[in-house]
Amino acid sequence: MQITDTAAIVTGGASGLGGATAKALAERGARVFALDLAGSIEKAGQVDGVTYVETDVTDGDQVRAAVEQAAGSGVPLRTVVNCAGIGPSARVLSKKGPHDLDLFRKVVEVNLIGTFNVLTVSAEAIAATEPLDDGARGIVVNTASVAAFDGQIGQIAYSASKGGVVGLTLPAARDLASHGIRVVTIAPGIIDTPMLATVSDEFRAGLASGVPFPKRLGRADEYAALALSIIDQDYLNGEVIRLDGSLRMAPR
Repeated sequence: MQITDTAAIVTGGASGLGGATAKALAERGARVFALDLAGSIEKAGQVDGVTYVETDVTDGDQVRAAVEQAAGSGVPLRTVVNCAGIGPSARVLSKKGPHDLDLFRKVVEVNLIGTFNVLTVSAEAIAATEPLDDGARGIVVNTASVAAFDGQIGQIAYSASKGGVVGLTLPAARDLASHGIRVVTIAPGIIDTPMLATVSDEFRAGLASGVPFPKRLGRADEYAALALSIIDQDYLNGEVIRLDGSLRMAPR
């Protein structure tokens, strides 16, 4: 699908996976709208072709306003990449007691409901565009995690939320097929993003050593490259693709 002279939305677009994807889409000629929280946008550098829009993905009104901004940019909205997410850690039972219900709810709200919110509102806008010659109108790329399949100790909320993203992929693709909208999910492994910026080099080396090959952490630009490849491959739909160096997570 053509990227040049189209609009694209990237959530979590101020840094990490989203930041790399927003930059890559802009370099391919897209008019990119990077949705993120104010604090993240303040830390982001300016990127040619990228407009930052303060948006909480769990807020229906804010998401609708951001989608309307992208859809009204003068070029058709064709691409949405959902990268916004959080990953706090907590066990079902710990020395502090049972897992906090509000924390579990928050993780699911951001990672799963936020993804669903952006997907549905964006799909409505994409469905209103003129179809291409083959009937295609656009694509939504979501972000799950290998934790959806191999959740570690302390990842119950994160794994549940990302498992939900995996689960909605095929039915969403089937629901939107009649509108010419594809839905594909990427499940990254251990990617070197700002989430890992606070850990020691020793800990990072330990994470990298567990990856079969290449024996290193993944890079955000590799996620972005896969996202663009998915956009390019029109026959790829309703699938979850692991980007993890064949990593299978141990219990801890």
